[in-house]
Amino acid sequence: MSIRTTAIEPAAVLAEHLTGDVIAPGHPDYETARRVWNGMIDRQPAVIARCANPEDVATAVRFAYERDLPLAVRGGGHNVAGTAVVDEGLVIDLSAMRDVRIDAAGRTVHVQGGATWAHVDRVTAPLGLATPGGVVSETGVAGLALSGGVSHQRRRDGMTVDNLVSAEVVLADGRQVRASAAEHPDLYWALRGGGGNFGVVTSFELRLHELGPEVFALNVAYPIEDAARVLTDWRDAVADAPDELSTAGLVWSLPVVDELPEELRGLPHVGVVGMWAGDPAEGERATRGLRELATPLLDMSGSVEYLDFQRSLDPFFPAGPRRYWKALYLDGFSDAAIDTTVDWSNRRPSNDTLIIVRHCGGAISRVGAEETAFGDRSSEWMLSIDSTWHDPADDETNVAYTRAFWDAAVPFSDGKTYFNFPGLLEDGDAAVRDSYGANHSRLARIKAAYDPDNRFRLNQNIQPSGA
Repeated sequence: MSIRTTAIEPAAVLAEHLTGDVIAPGHPDYETARRVWNGMIDRQPAVIARCANPEDVATAVRFAYERDLPLAVRGGGHNVAGTAVVDEGLVIDLSAMRDVRIDAAGRTVHVQGGATWAHVDRVTAPLGLATPGGVVSETGVAGLALSGGVSHQRRRDGMTVDNLVSAEVVLADGRQVRASAAEHPDLYWALRGGGGNFGVVTSFELRLHELGPEVFALNVAYPIEDAARVLTDWRDAVADAPDELSTAGLVWSLPVVDELPEELRGLPHVGVVGMWAGDPAEGERATRGLRELATPLLDMSGSVEYLDFQRSLDPFFPAGPRRYWKALYLDGFSDAAIDTTVDWSNRRPSNDTLIIVRHCGGAISRVGAEETAFGDRSSEWMLSIDSTWHDPADDETNVAYTRAFWDAAVPFSDGKTYFNFPGLLEDGDAAVRDSYGANHSRLARIKAAYDPDNRFRLNQNIQPSGA
């Protein structure tokens, strides 16, 4: 029986009880509503509940349970792994819930579950405030915040999960609860890194920090021939960097844009990028050496409005291209790891593919492994293989490349995955156990308490204890 036939009755029934829109096959918005940012994902849900408020979310959760429909949750829709949409199931779409409200007295910001970081930044940045968020402003708050969150200010202010003060959550049975250090503290612990396993977060309360309105942005491109030298000298230079400096080394291709000289457009390069979370003049002085690691092709560093910096990458990460991204924490960025990174970076089958190694540490590493579900923070280096291409005929080549690169990097890692970039989650339970380590058993017990039937399973799934 087709999805269209089976969807008519559930959609009509749900529409009678929902304030927001109910979208099923045949609805004029269906094709748009079922798409996510990653063009590889092509799924056809039976019904999409575009919720207007937490009560709608609770109604949709109960509706899916009563009809045993697979359940997916869509926040900002900036979804690499494709878990925000499900074939022949129900999608809870939070895209209409995007309110952002500042609590000036508490120095926090309340953000609804469908908001993107662009919505947050537009409210906080004019006040010289920021919370660690996505480096592409169209990234959804919810997905990033529940599985980690490595921002431009990560070394000074920690990960997004470290700045979660409280969350409003709809549980698997439709109940609405608040999770914080004082209320449902076990759930609060699990939400900080445990992904969407425990319910639908309809609102986040996040801690704010003074930042901007201007920051110093580091952005220098060197010849690809200098890749090993640049990455080695960058690694050594930032080993004792102050917390205000968060940087990354990368291999990418310069954009094909009119602003660049024709001979540089599309040229592969090695780059060093980052931000100084403090006085821009201090940032300029602190990053001077990183701009002289070799003879630059381009040095685009300088003081910039934080709001502009946050959205500067948006044009290079549009919705639609096909993506398979995997990220792995490294035990260290040794000379051998650098050689492997350079070797595989030079084999990129697509010029759009970004290879990036983020320097973490700082405030991130000062959070104990048991303090949040995210777990171990001892690694200061995260390798991300962000494979991006356009033609479906190239799927196999690009996925195979990413996995082969990943396998080559595993000897330099303890196997901990960064679950915001998890491929298509095909590594399953083994990756979950390896990544959460000693925290996994506690997470499984909390899962059993809040979602014993594993209704929320389209994620880095944690099986409930006793399942």
